[in-house]
Order: sequence, then structure tokens, then C-alpha cells
Amino acid sequence: MLNVAVIGPGLVGEALIEMILNYSKSSNNSDLPISLIAVTNSSKMLVNPSSKPDNLNDWKAALQSESVPADMDKFVSLILEHGPADKTVLVDCTSNERIASSYPAWLEKGFNVVTPNKKAFSSDISLWNKIKEAANNCSSKPLIMHEATVGAGLPVLSTLNNLVISGDRIDKIEGILSGTLSFLFCEFSNGSASGKSFSDIVKVAKANGFTEPDPRDDLSGLDVARKAIILARLSGASVELSDLALENIVPEELRSASTVTEFMDRLPEFDSHFNSLNQAAFEKGEVLRYVASVDLTTSTYSVSLKSFPKAHAFASLSSGDNILSFTTKYFSNPLTIMGAGAGSEVTAFGIFSDILHVARVKQ
Repeated sequence: MLNVAVIGPGLVGEALIEMILNYSKSSNNSDLPISLIAVTNSSKMLVNPSSKPDNLNDWKAALQSESVPADMDKFVSLILEHGPADKTVLVDCTSNERIASSYPAWLEKGFNVVTPNKKAFSSDISLWNKIKEAANNCSSKPLIMHEATVGAGLPVLSTLNNLVISGDRIDKIEGILSGTLSFLFCEFSNGSASGKSFSDIVKVAKANGFTEPDPRDDLSGLDVARKAIILARLSGASVELSDLALENIVPEELRSASTVTEFMDRLPEFDSHFNSLNQAAFEKGEVLRYVASVDLTTSTYSVSLKSFPKAHAFASLSSGDNILSFTTKYFSNPLTIMGAGAGSEVTAFGIFSDILHVARVKQ
């Protein structure tokens, strides 16, 4: 039996909890049993509830009625009372850097860790090294899995790891790694000289929940930059965020807008800027895409807006999808992975796949 504790039951966390509970109720999975034993958010925590909830709504109700104030150290201690650390996986569904900094201590105790939290693997490289050392030095060899940090549910990191482990040489990785920016530029730059304004497309994306509450968080490119750093480090590069050239496509005059409303109201003022970029691409028979590039042959790393011929795989990508190509010693014609790379359910699927991997290894 693998015990699972979920930290951060937001949209992704709730989707994951539903997957775990549905899996546990199926008799087809009795040979690889998984049990959800604990959930905590920023204010409340619940470990081994007496009500034994078997659906998401009951877990949410129990978190309100049976919980105690959240305390991460106490949460981890209580979990240990219900099973050994090496048969337990702590699943961090937050984007909290403070929680990410706890991974080395959890791994030293023998806990397995699964997470979509990019900050653990793209912040200061000292944390990256501490995480690896803690996992390697613990006698029970705990697993640290983070497939969902890049490409959500797509098998991006597992593919990269397999290439590296098998002795292939990674030369270049390039891709569209933001579902939001994929949607925005597939809609805006679709091979025609005129169409919807960029500001209108951002407005629609925000209204449909495709962007962060503040779209500048997407348009800044920082989230894509973190993914690029993760790919570079897994390929063997000792690289920091500061080593990466980042193109922030938020108009400079709007970066200091005091509210999201002000930003959205003023964005149409810059439609002519984006139109000129699209026109330049159109005149070359190309389209605009926001792309991450990790070039190991030149040790150059970037995230930026580029144009691609219409026949290029990046140009023909479906709106909102992710695509990533690996150019290696053995794959001079790039190995390409493509598909849905955003959304709470897709991300939860990537996390759950990692949990099942831990269960298979630790059973």
C-alpha cells in the first residue's frame, strides 16, 4: 500500500484527489493499492480522517469539520504515524517556494515526493543540488518525480531522462511550453495579415480562464523560462535563471500598471505593435510563436517570440497545445512530443502517473 498526502488542494489538487479516489475504488487496481490519507491547504490540515471519505466532496467537507490548523512539520509527523516514509508519497500541488525548500528534509526522512512545483527545480541551483543529494544519500532511496513541471501530462521529462540515461547526447531542445501563449499566438498569428486584435484575444483568454488572473504573469515569459531551466539542468547543464535570455512581451509601459484592470484597459493601445510583428512574419510567409530554446552545443538558453514557416511543426500546432523537439546525437531529425500541455486535469494526470510509478517501484 502506498499512502498519499496532498499539499495544496486547488484546481489541480482537487482533480488529482478525484483520480486517486476513483482509482482506489476500482477492483482492477487491487494489485497496486493506493490510499489517500491526508490533505492540507494553507490554513487547515486533515490526516487519516475518522469519516473515511471516498469522494472529493466528502474530503472537502471533512477538511472543514475535522481539520486542525495547518502546520507543515506537524503534518509530516502525523503522516509517519500511519505508515513508513518509504511507503508514503508527499504530493506538493502548490507553486510555493517555501514548501519546495522542504523537499531535501522530506527526502532525508525517506519520503517520496511528487510535484508540479517548478520552483523546486528552477530556482537557485543549490536547492536543485540539495534535492538530488538528499534522494541519493537516503538509505531507502526515495523517489523525487516532477513530470508535470514541463508539459503537464505529456511524457516530456521521462523521455528526456531516458535519452540521457541511455547515453544519448542532448544537443538542442526547443518548444512551445505554455498552453496560454500557444493559444494567444495560434489565434493571433494564423497566417493572415489581419484578424482579431491581440488585446481582444487576451481578453477572451482571460474570460475563459486560459490565463493567470493577471495575464502579465503569462506574457512575462517567466513560467516558460522556468521550464527551460528544468530541461537544461536535466540535460546536464549547471544553469541559473539569470543565464537565460528572457523576452518579456508585456509592453514596457504596462509592466508597472497598478491593477489588472488598468493593464487590460490599456492593452489595446499596443495592438499596433503586435500587428507590426505579425505583419513582418506574414510577409515572410511565417507565423509568430513564443518558444523556449535550450542549446547545449553553444550553452545558450532563451525564451522569446520567433517566427516560423507555415510548414514548420510549431506553426501548425493546435491552439493551446504544447510541442517540444529534442535534437540529439541519435535523433538528428528531432524527436517531437506534442499534445495538450495545460489544464488542471491534464496536469493532475501527469502527477498521478508519477504516483503510480512510485507505487510500482516501492510495492
